[in-house]
Amino acid sequence: MALAGASNVPECLYVRGELPSDDHIFLTVVGSRRYTDYGKSVCEHLIAGLRGLPVVIISGLAYGIDSIAHEAAMKNGLKTIAVPGSGLAEDMIYPANHVGLARRILSAGGCLLSPFEETVMGNNWTFPYRNRIMAGMAHATLVIEAEEDSGTTITAEHAVGFNRDLLVVPGSILSKKSVGPHLYMKDGAIPIISQEALLEALRLSDAPRAKPDYKDLSTEERHIVAALFEPKTRDALLAAVRFDAQTTNSLLSRLELKNVICEESGLLRLV
Repeated sequence: MALAGASNVPECLYVRGELPSDDHIFLTVVGSRRYTDYGKSVCEHLIAGLRGLPVVIISGLAYGIDSIAHEAAMKNGLKTIAVPGSGLAEDMIYPANHVGLARRILSAGGCLLSPFEETVMGNNWTFPYRNRIMAGMAHATLVIEAEEDSGTTITAEHAVGFNRDLLVVPGSILSKKSVGPHLYMKDGAIPIISQEALLEALRLSDAPRAKPDYKDLSTEERHIVAALFEPKTRDALLAAVRFDAQTTNSLLSRLELKNVICEESGLLRLV
């Protein structure tokens, strides 16, 4: 993990779950809690472009872009690390509404990480320190949306201070949430204008993608795969298989986590 090369690192980190191995690229993704539809779409689109690659998505378990990044990572079969601004005891995790998200991150093979003892509550000083940890852990930090002087810019400034790559998504000049990315771009941050630009920034343009492994699929999962010999909408898939909607959606979620299928522009397709 890249934190080993950062300055003033904590003596101890607390972890729940499985910490990904060092042969991955660690990408911190941060942005506005009060995100726009554009920010959400960009976050999901860019992370979808990393499917099948050895990339770990780090974010802060917060409302907004953080939670969208965690969800997008899991949907695309990527490991994700949540770094809340609190200890890791379930009754301390902040925000409390994201305890369920934290559990799903663990179930998907990711982990929770904190520099604080498990019973430390989130407060004014823990979140800036958490942002420092996220920047130091990663090989690069990607800023989706950020107003000037927001918590997101704290993470960006730490990334620059740690000599990490700072990547930013340009936005509308009419939006306050584009101010942060545009200021950093003016100072030399790398603009990310496509999935290909992100791959290039992470030096993954020519990296081979992991192929889905069908041999470990259940009979029910194989039935879904067979039905997706050509892309289908969810309704069309439901009409083609013998399972009810709840079972089908559960199977689809499992197949997404196994990097076998993906959903793009309303169509389910094999990877």
